[in-house]
Amino acid sequence: MHGQAEDSGPGGYAAARLRLLTEKARSGPPRRSALAGLTDEWLAGLFAAGAPGARGVSLVAVGGYGRAELSPRSDLDLLLLHDGSAPETVSALADRLWYPVWDLGLALDHSVRTPAEARRTAGEDLKVQLGLLDARHITGDLGLTTALRTTVLADWRNQAPKRLPALRELCEERAARHGELQYLLEPDLKEARGGLRDATALRAVAASWLADAPREGLAEARGRLLDVRDALHLTTGRATDRLALQEQDQVAAELGLLDADALLRQVYEAARIIAYAGDVTWREVGRVLRSRSVRPRLRAMMGGGKSAPERSPLAEGVVEQDGEVVLARAARPDRDPVLPLRAAAAAAQAGLPLNLHAVRRMAAGARALPSPWPAEARQQLLTLLGSGRPTVDVWEALEAEGLISLLLPDWDRVRCRPQRNAVHLWTVDRHLIETAVRASAFTRRVSRPDLLLIAALLHDIGKGWPGDHSVAGEVIARDVAARIGFDAADVTVIATLVRHHLLLVETATRRDLDDPATVRSVAEAVGSPGTLELLHALTEADALATGPAAWSSWRASLVADLVQRVAAVLAGQAPPDPEEAAPTAQHERLALEAVATGAPVLSLRAQTEPPAEPSDDPEPLGVELLIAVPDQAGVLPAVAGVLAMHRLTVRTAELRSLDLPDGVDGSVLLLDWRVAAEYGSLPQAARLRADLVRALDGSLDISGRLAERDAAYPRRRGVVAPPPRVTVAPAASRHATVIEVRAQDAPGLLFRIGRALEDTAVRVRSAHVSTLGANAVDVFYVTQEQGVPLPGEEAVAVARKLEEALRV
Repeated sequence: MHGQAEDSGPGGYAAARLRLLTEKARSGPPRRSALAGLTDEWLAGLFAAGAPGARGVSLVAVGGYGRAELSPRSDLDLLLLHDGSAPETVSALADRLWYPVWDLGLALDHSVRTPAEARRTAGEDLKVQLGLLDARHITGDLGLTTALRTTVLADWRNQAPKRLPALRELCEERAARHGELQYLLEPDLKEARGGLRDATALRAVAASWLADAPREGLAEARGRLLDVRDALHLTTGRATDRLALQEQDQVAAELGLLDADALLRQVYEAARIIAYAGDVTWREVGRVLRSRSVRPRLRAMMGGGKSAPERSPLAEGVVEQDGEVVLARAARPDRDPVLPLRAAAAAAQAGLPLNLHAVRRMAAGARALPSPWPAEARQQLLTLLGSGRPTVDVWEALEAEGLISLLLPDWDRVRCRPQRNAVHLWTVDRHLIETAVRASAFTRRVSRPDLLLIAALLHDIGKGWPGDHSVAGEVIARDVAARIGFDAADVTVIATLVRHHLLLVETATRRDLDDPATVRSVAEAVGSPGTLELLHALTEADALATGPAAWSSWRASLVADLVQRVAAVLAGQAPPDPEEAAPTAQHERLALEAVATGAPVLSLRAQTEPPAEPSDDPEPLGVELLIAVPDQAGVLPAVAGVLAMHRLTVRTAELRSLDLPDGVDGSVLLLDWRVAAEYGSLPQAARLRADLVRALDGSLDISGRLAERDAAYPRRRGVVAPPPRVTVAPAASRHATVIEVRAQDAPGLLFRIGRALEDTAVRVRSAHVSTLGANAVDVFYVTQEQGVPLPGEEAVAVARKLEEALRV
């Protein structure tokens, strides 16, 4: 007995465990299995030393350990099972087992129960029952373990009609909390939808014999997620399932992958397989349970006879049966290349799922469409894309069986491709489908909805290629549109939409719309009123499909203003001269008050958009802030700093000198800014004015106050922002030099920029501030003191000085 204890000592196990985990030659399933086997031997030794010759007691592994899938930092899920005949012996044995595990710092989930207690607990706690479905005998009384396994499995199958709906509800609640694994930048490999817990739930469904998950690729997908979790445990040294950004490169290297993007793409692929299998499986569970509840009543009504399921025709070769879209009996996928698109369009239009076996039958017999596509194929694709929200699930069903790649080979480059901008909610491929879904709501407001839907599907297709994705996407879009069967003129429009899908929102938020050069450049790029109409709809659909941070009433109003101006130019009207408009009565009143008091004066006025419906409330666009200040140095950084202190976000800013009426001495700067409250409430104008007075006379330490804010600003651990970049936009304006600043957004960024611009002695005519997620893109129209653009070399020097100041 003493020898057994020595062999099973914690030191020997710990050393063997360390050797196993550091062996580069053994990884993946072999290592997980070997680690489980090594742990089994150690625990069996502890058991034998603690209860030599004991009967009526066994040690059982449950959960992931029961499946012999031990990751480097996995919990040990153990059940000490006993017949109740010797409770004191069992209690002492439990201590001999649990304490060595704790001494090694291993996480332990343990219980001590009789078979009756285990069965009763499983009946009360679904998670316990799921763990017991994977129960595996380690050592001790084999008959006791076998009897428990048999009983638990029988209970599960008998109770499946009641317990499976509860399991589905658990999965849905978990998905709502943790999101979808296939789209998250920092996913939880276990808890998110499509993760390891969902894979375990599918095993439980299969064990019920009520329904089974699609098996193709499921085991490989699950194994891939386990491999990633193993690498995550090894690189972090922690029992974590969250694939944090700062650890992705190390995990990728551990797995021999090129980079973090390649890692995420593998994770997304696996999650997509598991999530799709879950959708199909739970749909089948629901169908079976409905069938069981209805069948006895039908049998009674029909005298015990069987009835064939009702089939309703939807399209040629496509019927509805039992709430799903299936193929007609006479359908021949091998002779009908349009059938997949026809079935998908019919399913999306009816708001029904595509039956798994129907999709697989079509995939097995599918062949590539001729180039160009027949007119019916193009029309069915447009019907599918124009069906709204149901398009997403139908598209995913086609994609799961490789049909999308057959129809659109260029799709493979964007499939499951991550987007590292936190503004984006989706992978590239899902974003493209989301954009089509959003665009389907705008088809009534454009003259060519077909071109809008195809452009929505293809607008980011270039993200699978190096370089500017808009430029690469234009080339791909031309090829795809021609292959789908559009004529040369339509192909050109689609390519133009893809090339310039960011033009309207970037111009509207980053350029001076009063400058004729801005409007003319957009008109030249767009070319025609019809293309402008389509680009306007595509811009909104793209932004709405990106995420909530990408679109707002303010952005919509700016884009609409730009579109109106460009439409006028395309209709032959010359843009108005950019000379500054005459001051309003309010401007003059504020200016005279500023001169009289020798101090800044200001006014705040909320701006709203008219409601879409008479019953709706107006939607806020922001607040107009007018400030008149006696002309002096440091006005821009002072105002920007005070606004930052009061948590006001600047959207646009215009600065100009105001000519005062005859007989009034002095010069006044007028600032017309659009701001928004960061947390929904505006400060009082009197407080803003008081702080602005102190900022201008130097008694308010803006830098110190903002530094305190900056120190408390949340930053993700381990993520280093790229350095700021300042450039001069060539030929962007004939009346000013346009300087563009790209930097990490932070409190007081505009203050720092304003202070740096003051140091270069340029005059800021207007500023256009745009923020997407953590990235700020601020554009400044600057001139010399005389009001003329900067010479080329001077403009470059100003940009260089500004960039250096921001890097400090």
